[in-house]
This record gives sequence, C-alpha cells and structure tokens, in this order.
Amino acid sequence: MHAIRTSAIAVLLLAGGPASAADRPNIVFCFADDWGRYASAYAAIDAGPTANSVIKTPNIDSVAARGVLFRNAFVPAPSCTPCRSSILSGRYFFNTGRGAILRGAVWDENIPSFPLLLRDAGYAIGKTAKVWSPGTPADAPIGKQEYAYQKSGMGFNQFSEQATQAVKNGKTVAEARADLLAQVDGNFASFLKARDSKKPFFFWFGPTNVHRKWVKGSGKALWNIDPESLKGKLPKFLPDVPEVREDFADYLGEAQAFDSQVGVILKQLKDAGELDRTLVVISGDHGAPGFPGGKCNLYDFGTGVTLVAAGPGVPGPRVVDDIVNLMDLTPTFLDAGGVKAPAGLNSKSLWPVLTSKQAGQVDPERSWVVTGRERHVGDAREGNLPYPQRALRTKDFLYIRNFAPDRYPLGDPKGVTADKAPDANALENNTYAAFADMDASPTKAWLVAHRSDPQWKWHYDYAFAKRPAEELYDLRTDRDQVKNVAGDKEHEATRKKLAEQLTKILTDAGDPRLVEKDCRFERSPFTDAATQKK
Repeated sequence: MHAIRTSAIAVLLLAGGPASAADRPNIVFCFADDWGRYASAYAAIDAGPTANSVIKTPNIDSVAARGVLFRNAFVPAPSCTPCRSSILSGRYFFNTGRGAILRGAVWDENIPSFPLLLRDAGYAIGKTAKVWSPGTPADAPIGKQEYAYQKSGMGFNQFSEQATQAVKNGKTVAEARADLLAQVDGNFASFLKARDSKKPFFFWFGPTNVHRKWVKGSGKALWNIDPESLKGKLPKFLPDVPEVREDFADYLGEAQAFDSQVGVILKQLKDAGELDRTLVVISGDHGAPGFPGGKCNLYDFGTGVTLVAAGPGVPGPRVVDDIVNLMDLTPTFLDAGGVKAPAGLNSKSLWPVLTSKQAGQVDPERSWVVTGRERHVGDAREGNLPYPQRALRTKDFLYIRNFAPDRYPLGDPKGVTADKAPDANALENNTYAAFADMDASPTKAWLVAHRSDPQWKWHYDYAFAKRPAEELYDLRTDRDQVKNVAGDKEHEATRKKLAEQLTKILTDAGDPRLVEKDCRFERSPFTDAATQKK
C-alpha cells in the first residue's frame, strides 16, 4: 500500500478473532492530512464554546452516532511521516528508523506494516491519495502506484483551489463541489469493482485538502462558514482578530470538504450493501497547520485529533474517555481482521474498547499517552538540527520535556528581527521564509507583523520563542495550556512524578534520546541536509 515491503509473515488467528475468514469485516480508514479535533459531534461534549459549534460534519457525525466517539485521541507525533510511520507499524515514531522524520524519510523494510499484513492474510487492499510519503511505492507517479485507485482524478486534494477556480470559470459552488466529489466517487467505485468479492477488503482514503495551502476566504465562499461566528470560540493562544478568524474558518472549510468526501465513501458502501459489514474508522494525522500550538507542537492543539469508529460488533452510540494513541490502530485493525500482531509493537489494541458496551472510561489502564517529535522540514534550524521533544499527557496534566531548549521550537527566525522581517506575502506563501516548522499562513504573517505590539507579543512568543527544558500544564484549570506551572512549588511533586514516569516509559521503549549516549537523531543521516533531496 506504500513503499513498505514485507514477507508473508501474517498468521490468521481463528481463536480470539472472527470465527472464520468469511466473518472478517471490511475495513475502511479515512485519514485526513492536518485535521485535528474538529467535528461537530464534539460540540456537545466540549467544555465551553469552541469551534466545534461552528463546523458542520454530518457524515463523520453519522459514524459517531452508530459507534464510538473518542474524547481523548492523540497522535504519536504531530508531523505527517513520523505519525504515519507509527500508525502503519504500531511502534513509537522513534522506533521506526528514518520513518521518524519527514524530509529524508526512508522506510525500514524489516518493519511489518498492517496493510500488508492484512493483504497477506487474505484481504484485498487499496488506497486513494496519501498513505505515507514519499509514495506508493517510493516516488511512483500517480496512477502507477501499487494498490492505488485514483484515475478518476485527484483534484479534491486541493479542494478550495480547484473549486474556487471552477467558480471563476462559471460554475456554481454546488457544481464545483459535485465535480470534485465525483472524483472520490469514481476512485472508490473502481476499487470496489476491481476487488475480489470473495475477500474482505481494507481501503485507506487519505485526502490532503486540509493540508495547506487554501484559498483565502474559501471557508465562507464554499462552505458558508462566517469567520465572525468564531469570535470568542478560538483557543486563548490564537489572536481573536478578523485575519486569524478568517484563516481558521478556511481551515474548517477544508475539514468540511473532507466530511463531504467521507459522505461519498459511506454512500457507496451502503449502496453496495457493504456498510453493515465494514468497520469504518475516521481520524487525522495531527493538528492544524500554520497556527501557533498546532502542527509540530506537543500541546493538545497539535496532537489531539478526531477519532470515530463504527461497524459490526461495535455497539453505539458511545463517548469513550480512554486516552488513546493512534498507533493503537495497528493491532486494532489486525485484531478485527483475525491477524496475529508482529513482534516489536509499542501499541495496544482498541478492539476490546470498540466491542465493549461501556461508555466513559472503558479500559482503566488507558490513562496516559506519550507523544513526541524530532525533525520536521529540513533546514528549519542551522545544521539541520531537530527540535527533540517528548510529552506525557494524562487526564489532568500535560508534561513536556524539551531536550534542546537552546534551539528554536518552530525553526530559526532567519530574517525576523525587531526591526525587519519578510513581507506578509512571503510569510503567507513560503514556509521557509522564517520559522519553517510552522506552515506559511495568514496567521503566521499576522503574528510576525505584530511581534512588537505589547497587546500581541505574548502570542508571538508563545508561537516562536525558545522554551524551557520542562513544561507542565494543569488541565483542570488551564484547558488551553497557556500557563506553564513547571516551576511552581505547589506542582513540584506532580512535575517530578510525571518526569519520572515519562523517563521510564521512554527508556523501556528504547527511545534513542534516553538510551543512546550519542543519539542517532543528532547525527547523519537524520541531520544530513543531503537527505532532503531523497
């Protein structure tokens, strides 16, 4: 399904899983690039007003209404390739070799991946759009990728750009949207037609439209999302100003476009008589791009994501409070398919949670999750150095360890000083203009433009300034994680406890940051600029 190659090591388990191959469910995984925890199903369970009361995702909500809505789902890493490496392998991102980085990533072919394990156990597999960069297999052109079904078109990956241009050319918004959704329809239809109907199937739908860039104003023009409806509903670390509200409305518009694509998939499953036989799982690979605290950050805005699931054997509707890591999907999908999990996993199957009838906290042991990152884009910092972070998230606290506090978390300022900076156009359109670990965006440009304004300097520093070695946030009183209490006496016992717990988890998992004196992430090929061209 991507560049990974495995031998046929999968073993079909007839005990503990489905009774026979015929009883195994189909699996459809809808996985959006850069889509965080934003779906209208969350509006009813959020504490206080949030953007989830503005966004409308009826198709995603319909899956939650049939099954499970996870309140506390987190990615293993808030960057696409390391996150996907974890999900495909069921390992922490730091245990996936060069899959632990974005640019210069190379898959370790000795690591099994769940789609191919399902294939080897008798599943028909397919995909549309992104699974794992750089390709399927590596660098193969669209249409020639193994297991890819995308000849009906891929314009939906640039939804706002394509739809806006179609409207300029004379089509109505409804017609422009329908044309792009027809591509999704055709791609999935071709898979359903080509598959062996005697086999269960696994299909990965991975659109990238929520990833930058988007057409400014497209949230309102294409999806009728009024930016002013977000006033008072943004997290505290986002400046609540018209420019940022419009940018966020455009983000929500792309999420609604993803929802409409999910609707196409669901309709086809229903029309084909397969919906009731299909485990549908929907999520995203990390938080919002081009906003402070989002993508490439270990705060909840960067690591928290939507996760809903429904299908045969999954009672619902239920809201589950268990704290889960998306790498848990590897053993979950294997359990659903009756396939023995390979050795070396750091994850735990969610299948018992999904098949339980219980809501709230189902598995008492799911009380924490570990997230982290190393390097995102190349050359964000001098010497192509990473920004190593690990975090422990519990119900009440978020503890973050920054291993190199002397480095800039979102990349070097480059041309940004007190007196000068790249112009707004560069910051809106060129990620590498400054702070390259934050995507180019109108919000990024606005923050830089207001870096010296006393009213907004805190927001600028929150996004781009250097951070202390330790951060601790008390989620009971600080939902948006803006007050670091790591140095407060009253939180010292908690800080120490969480620091020790994180250290033990990482050490037991073999994290190079803790078990290697000369950490591999600090040297070539992880810091070799030449790998960026591969």
